[in-house]
Amino acid sequence: MTDNVHLAGRMSAAGLSRAELAKRLNTQIEWLTGRPGTLQVRHIRNWLGGNTRWPQERQRRALEAEFGVSAEELGFIRPARSSAHPDSAPEDPVDRRHFTAGAVSFAAATLLSVPDATARPRVGMSDVDALEQRFSELVAADNTTGGTITLETRALAFAHHALERINVGTASTRVKNRLYASAAAFTGTALWSAIDAREPERAERHFDRALRYARLAQDPVAELRLWSHQVLLSGQRLGGRSEALAAAEAGRSSAACRRDPLYRSLATARLAGAQAQVGEYTSALRSLDHARTSLRKADPAAQRPSWIGFYDEAELNGLTALVMEDTGRHAEAEAFLHMTLTRLRPDLLRNKAYYSATLALIQLRQGEIERACTTALTVLPEDAGDSLAGRTRTLLHTFHRELAAVAPNTRSAVEWTNRYT
Repeated sequence: MTDNVHLAGRMSAAGLSRAELAKRLNTQIEWLTGRPGTLQVRHIRNWLGGNTRWPQERQRRALEAEFGVSAEELGFIRPARSSAHPDSAPEDPVDRRHFTAGAVSFAAATLLSVPDATARPRVGMSDVDALEQRFSELVAADNTTGGTITLETRALAFAHHALERINVGTASTRVKNRLYASAAAFTGTALWSAIDAREPERAERHFDRALRYARLAQDPVAELRLWSHQVLLSGQRLGGRSEALAAAEAGRSSAACRRDPLYRSLATARLAGAQAQVGEYTSALRSLDHARTSLRKADPAAQRPSWIGFYDEAELNGLTALVMEDTGRHAEAEAFLHMTLTRLRPDLLRNKAYYSATLALIQLRQGEIERACTTALTVLPEDAGDSLAGRTRTLLHTFHRELAAVAPNTRSAVEWTNRYT
């Protein structure tokens, strides 16, 4: 008999058996704590049957990361005695011996516990620093693999942790603002992952939450990042180009752009892309000039959040290439892409794949069949089981379709088709 119909419904919608859910949650626990989880089918059975109504904390966090909703929305019932301090409830004793206080993990370092019913732990800058370190790690992972559901759920879990620090502990206004900024940063990474995976509905939900956190943090830099993402998100929707332009203009007018020419350069480059997509080609080219001017004025040694680390001259060349392609200047677009790929930092593997796929498509549209196929082949993973980020995957699908239409029987096309399929 199933007592927890909410969890059962989520499992059914995701096509997960009890064994599969236990395996995935154990992986989530390892991501969150540094130690593998030990959940078994019987734990899931107890949750579904109502025998365990409030799982232990690390299990709840894994569940929330897996399904993207709160434990309560999954049908679990918080014990009445823990309403004031959510994490003071006793944990399910199962496998407690495997989760010792000496675990070298993020959870041991940053998850706060409430020692008694009257005391609340002090939250300080060390907690903020730990979260920001985790954020930098997620940014590095995104630079390598692009948007994945794994990265998205991890980012949401860390955003939840940042908010818990506010709810569970006491902190100064400065620390609270930094924690809200961390929640905005992590949720913004989940937003970007959903955009990169071409999941616009999920991305919209992340945007709304991230923007709320950024405004609570009073952080114009965080807001700028979100408007930059919204430009791409709106552009993915049918009929969303006008909204993308509005988002780009909102980002360009932010306080962060007035303070730092690097942010101004990025926002102006995004504006150029949005202008080109709505046919404002002269304005787009003018914006690109302004973006280059601002980039030259930026201090490369200034302290900035890790997410902006991708943006440099190579990235601006890539964004310029996209504008040139939209304005019909294919040869110039190809030239800028070559400059991008020559100067792109070696750790930006996701961007390298994306711009390489874009280059292959532009070469194909100029009739350079052999060169286009050669370029496209460099994007494919070496192992057939590996995958590509959604935007890059979409570009290669477009490339494959257009190649089949114009030159399906050439030697290069046959080689591409054999590898691609």
